[in-house]
Amino acid sequence: QLETLEQEEQECLELRPHPTEKTTHIVSHEHGMTVMTTVQEGEAEPQCQGVSYGRAKLRGVLLEGASLLLLRVLARRQTMPPNLVFPAINTEGDLCTSSY
Repeated sequence: QLETLEQEEQECLELRPHPTEKTTHIVSHEHGMTVMTTVQEGEAEPQCQGVSYGRAKLRGVLLEGASLLLLRVLARRQTMPPNLVFPAINTEGDLCTSSY
């Protein structure tokens, strides 16, 4: 029974004259998960956005770390179940699906 407790992802774009940095922080808690996204462009004030999802909506959710682990297990077994789809959270912090 594996569960993601916390995940942080950071992206940096070195575009001149305004480099952009985006950080996504996902934290599990007793009621579900909270996703906080912070975007900073150049010297501007960082823009923060957060959303929480309840446990019912997250049932079976597969985050990035768990996805990598699953891919390694599937590669080792050299098998791929048909129509393997999981709920996931995209880079914008929205619920989506991840298909393999």
